[in-house]
Amino acid sequence: MNQHDLLNVRHASLNEAKTAMSDLLAKRPSNYSLDAPLYNDPHMFRVDMEEVFQKEWLFVGMTSEVPKKGDYITVEVGQNPVLVVRDGEGNVNAFHNTCSHRGSLICTEHRGKVANLVCPYHQWTYDLKGNLLFAGTEMNQDFDKGQHGLRPAFCKTAGGFIFVCLGKEAPEDGFDEFLETLETYMEPYDAENTKLAAESTMYERANWKLVLENNRECYHCSASHPELLNTLLEWDDTEDPRAPQDFLKHYAEQSAQWDAEGIPHKLKSFGEVQRNRIVRMPLKKDTKVMTIDGSLASNKMLGRIKNPELGSMRILHLPNSWSHMQSDHFIVFRVLPISAQESIVTTKWFVHKDAVEGVDYDPDNLRKVWDATNEQDKVLGERNQLGINSLGYRPGPYSETYEFGVINFLNWYSNTIQRNLKNK
Repeated sequence: MNQHDLLNVRHASLNEAKTAMSDLLAKRPSNYSLDAPLYNDPHMFRVDMEEVFQKEWLFVGMTSEVPKKGDYITVEVGQNPVLVVRDGEGNVNAFHNTCSHRGSLICTEHRGKVANLVCPYHQWTYDLKGNLLFAGTEMNQDFDKGQHGLRPAFCKTAGGFIFVCLGKEAPEDGFDEFLETLETYMEPYDAENTKLAAESTMYERANWKLVLENNRECYHCSASHPELLNTLLEWDDTEDPRAPQDFLKHYAEQSAQWDAEGIPHKLKSFGEVQRNRIVRMPLKKDTKVMTIDGSLASNKMLGRIKNPELGSMRILHLPNSWSHMQSDHFIVFRVLPISAQESIVTTKWFVHKDAVEGVDYDPDNLRKVWDATNEQDKVLGERNQLGINSLGYRPGPYSETYEFGVINFLNWYSNTIQRNLKNK
């Protein structure tokens, strides 16, 4: 079989996968898990990549990771390497990390600092806005550098968060409204004046949707997360049907203190079936942050915060991120797919930029709870994947009280895939 025939076979397989996928999603009960191919079929995974990860807004990192001119981070979105860099005017820009000459990677490190962006292959040089500055004297006199700059990706920032979109158009779906509220809710933390204190990258043998499903419920928490439950109250928000009266009283007492300090806390949700949501929830009584014993992890509070008992402000962004904002540090999580049955989960801990490691905070203490929780979730996700791969698997029902967050996620996923397939 020649390359042309092979390409036709691949296109046919992908089109068949799109048709089958659309049919499966159209007929699925909204309160049941997905059919197995949607979790393990490589052709349907490719549809996920094309219709979700190459078209929707993705969380990639925090602006404090690129604090100054020339600071950059890189991220891999499937087969799409992306470069995020701060320019001389303070703007955060995103580009496809591929040279306009012959496609080589330009920035090969996970993070760094440059004066200009120089391709290591043939030294083509770009400025921090992606304009081509130098292509060598070997190009003919008719060569137009203005036509060969880096290919940009859509990029927006708010409240210290960086989002990119690789699509030809950037979707709205209430996204700007979410960013405006995110800016307001993140104001007390002054995220620009934080620094990365610790980072972990975890490889998980599970489909990315299983990683998100696991995150969207705490039905499993009591049996699996003893470290996390030292401080975390599992209720999702004040409207959670499981929330008992003593929790609502605890929330009322805490929120009165937050109101006095001008700290936002009420639930806000945006987009289709709560694609984006922000809510501040108290932690257990007599605990301050998510450490093993509930005591502060850093001696320096973030931003203008005075009250150490701010609970956790939970931020969700589908398809690939959730966060926990606390008084002295915050934690952001990013999920990126590798294959139909492989994902990368990146966790980052941030503290005040003036906090001194070993004096104001201990990185091991800072990360102990979520290192344990991530490892426990990895085991759960991989077992889930193995069971779904079985011939004996069939979709099962979700609890509409304990797993409503999972139902919302899969409804968003299903609607997004079907809409994007129709809009081709």
